[in-house]
Amino acid sequence: MNVCEYRQIALGPGPGSGSSATSQAQPPASGKQQQQDQQRRRRKWESFAGKNRFFCDGRLISGRQSGAFYLTLGLIVGTSGLFFGFDCPYLTENLTVAIPIIAGLLFVFVLSTLLHTSFTDPGILPRSTPDEAANLEKQIDNSGGSGYRPPPRTKEVLINGQTVKLKYCFSCKMFRPPRTSHCSLCDNCVERFDHHCPWVGNCVGKRNYRFFYMFLLSLSFLTAFIFACVITHLALRSQTVGLLNTLQETPAS
Repeated sequence: MNVCEYRQIALGPGPGSGSSATSQAQPPASGKQQQQDQQRRRRKWESFAGKNRFFCDGRLISGRQSGAFYLTLGLIVGTSGLFFGFDCPYLTENLTVAIPIIAGLLFVFVLSTLLHTSFTDPGILPRSTPDEAANLEKQIDNSGGSGYRPPPRTKEVLINGQTVKLKYCFSCKMFRPPRTSHCSLCDNCVERFDHHCPWVGNCVGKRNYRFFYMFLLSLSFLTAFIFACVITHLALRSQTVGLLNTLQETPAS
């Protein structure tokens, strides 16, 4: 069986590497040097990052196609900024100070859920290491028959007394759990994959679905609140100076 096809990115120096003879000739490293080598060892997300981008030592993640995300962020900030700059002062003076407070809370909550959705791991499953992928094919080869055989597309397992069919991902080289799909844009298997949303710049899956749902809900409330306040602002001003003069005085509304 050919194992070389799985050697994508080396996780660390192995015993069969080309520098083994050089390392044997060198004196043994001290404890401090060994600790530094372990700290410099690449993590799994660094070796199998797919097409995602990682920040803050892997704590934040996003997709590479993030242009629509910045457009979404700009529209939310721009629309809310115009509302706070042109409509809120008049409504605060003539109605109540609670309007900018409510709008501010909704605005902060929308931004928070958007950033959580965009930079939270959606549930990416680590890819199989070269040894794990090779071991899987060894088990298949030992099951009978001669020559190399690729892994089957499906495998049935028993979970809580029920037979569940698992699909094999040839990109990640593993059997995917139920409700897991491979995102072609991020090139990763995502657990409980819903869809890849370009407007948030990330996949929507198990770990960020609740943030995505709260983002849509809070954004709907913020949009409806701003729309109602703008209509109220125009109606109050048009009673005194007329609708055309109101539109000229507050073009942002």
